[in-house]
Amino acid sequence: MTGRERILAALEHREPDRPAVDFAGTDCSSLHATTYGLLRKSLGIEPRPIRLACLSQQIVAADVEIQARFGGDAVGLFYNPRKWRLWDSGYGMELEVPDLWRPEPQPDGSCVLRNREGRAVSRRPKGGYYFDPVSFPLADVRTPDELSAYGHLFERWDWPAVCDETLEEYGARARRLYEATDKAVVASWRMHYLQAGQLLRGYEQFMVDLMTDEPMVRAIFDRLHAVYLDRARRLLDVSGRWCDVIFFTDDLGSQQGPLISPRLYRKLVKPYWAGLIGLAKKSGRKVLMHSCGAIADFIPDLIEMGVDAVNPVQISAAGMAPERLKRDFGRDIAFWGGGVSTQGVLDRASPGKVREEVRRNVDIFAPGGGFVFTQVHNIQPGVPPENIVAAFEEASGC
Repeated sequence: MTGRERILAALEHREPDRPAVDFAGTDCSSLHATTYGLLRKSLGIEPRPIRLACLSQQIVAADVEIQARFGGDAVGLFYNPRKWRLWDSGYGMELEVPDLWRPEPQPDGSCVLRNREGRAVSRRPKGGYYFDPVSFPLADVRTPDELSAYGHLFERWDWPAVCDETLEEYGARARRLYEATDKAVVASWRMHYLQAGQLLRGYEQFMVDLMTDEPMVRAIFDRLHAVYLDRARRLLDVSGRWCDVIFFTDDLGSQQGPLISPRLYRKLVKPYWAGLIGLAKKSGRKVLMHSCGAIADFIPDLIEMGVDAVNPVQISAAGMAPERLKRDFGRDIAFWGGGVSTQGVLDRASPGKVREEVRRNVDIFAPGGGFVFTQVHNIQPGVPPENIVAAFEEASGC
C-alpha cells in the first residue's frame, strides 16, 4: 500500500498491510525543534535549518527523508508565508520562520512578540521552549454589541497574519504537494471554538462566560462561525481535491475529566462544530479532530457529527484506557494517536520499554482497522532520540 492508501484504509476501518503511521504529519503529532535537531544529529543527517510548522509550540515540519525513515504515511499542509527567513532561536540551531514573524529579545532573556499596535501578545520566558499568550484582545469587552468593532480580528482569526500567502497560492501549493507524494495530505485548518473563546477573552474569563454570559458566548461563536464557514468554502474550492484529511482542533479535556460539562458542550459548542464538520464531510474529505485529555464523554458527539478519527488519544488521562476506547468506540471512530505515552514512557523509559508499550497499544488498537500510529501529542524537549527511533521502528517495521 502507499501511505495515502494506508491512512484511508485505517480511517475506513479496513486493516492496512501494516499499521498506518503519522510522523509529524500534523502540528499535534510532531516534535519540538530542540528534540528534532538532536534526532537528526543522531541519524547522521547533515546540519541545516529546521522549518517550523507551528510558531507558538516551536514544532517542526519534518524532512521528507526522516518521515520516510520512520514509515510516515501522512504529510502536513500548513499555512505558509510568501517568504521565509533564518532565526537565531537560542536553542543552538537555526530555524526557518516566516519573514513577518519577528520576536524581540528582552533584557531578561525572554522573547516577546508584538502585534501591529505594539502590544505584546505572546512571550517565551528565559530558558523556555514555547511562546505563551500574554494578551487577550477581547478581555475588556463587556457587551456583545462591542464586538462589532473587532471585525478585523475575527476575519483573520486562526490564520496567522505572518502566513501571508493568498488562497490561490495555498491551493497551488496543495496541488503540488498532493501530486508529488503518495502519502495522505493532512490540511491543518487551525479552526477552534472553545479554544478561540479562551484566547480571545482569556482562559478564566471565557470559562466564566460559558456559565454566566450565554449572549457573549453566542455572539463570539456566531462571528467565528461565519468566518470559518466562508473560509472553509474557499479553502475547499482551491484545495479540496488536493487533500485527503482535514484537521480541526479544540481541546475539551483536562487529564482528570472534561473541561466543560457534556451538557454545556452540546448546548453551546457542538452546533457550530456540526455545521463546520458537515461542510467538510460534504466535500468527501475525511475529518480528524484533535482534543487533549479525558474526552471519552464527548466521543459519541464526535461520532454523531461525522468525525472520522480523534487525536491525540491521551491514554494516560482518566477514562482513556486503550482497551476501553477500542471496545466502546472502535467500530465508529478511528484513533489517530495513543501509540505511546509521552508522559513517563517515551520521555523516561528505556528503548526496550518503549517498544513494549508500542506493541501493546498496536495490538489493542490496530485489529479491524481504525488506527493510525503516532505518539500522544508532540514530542517534547528532552526526549532521547533512541526512544523515538525505537517507537517508530517498532510500529512501522522500518
